[in-house]
Amino acid sequence: MTEFTMKTKDFRKALHDQQLIGARCLDCGCLSVPQREICPNCLSINVEVSVLSGAGKLAAFTVIYVPSQMMAEAGYNGKNPYCVGIVELDEGPSVSAQILDLDLSQPESIKIGSKLSMTTVIRNEGDNEAVFLAFKPA
Repeated sequence: MTEFTMKTKDFRKALHDQQLIGARCLDCGCLSVPQREICPNCLSINVEVSVLSGAGKLAAFTVIYVPSQMMAEAGYNGKNPYCVGIVELDEGPSVSAQILDLDLSQPESIKIGSKLSMTTVIRNEGDNEAVFLAFKPA
């Protein structure tokens, strides 16, 4: 059993604790990330919070040279791009997140299927601090 609940704030709390959580349907077994009170597969409300390993593999990616305002404020731009990818978790579901520690000067060297592990990115400080899901090569 986990101390996390289905509340959205608990997803961020788990990330702050370097954990990744989702919801497992007790009726059909579907696992969803982030956690949801209703199973997206069978619509059951018989779900529980599940802590995932945070391990997975890269399923798709893009290198972004024109950032959103939030990412521009974090220092990304045309000369300092960032990577976002779809990660297929070992437990099954896929999630979208920033992929860190890759050589973005040669995007052709990034390989689909590469093993990744969960990490987090903390942006801002104090009351404005925000924790975001990210992955890095395993």
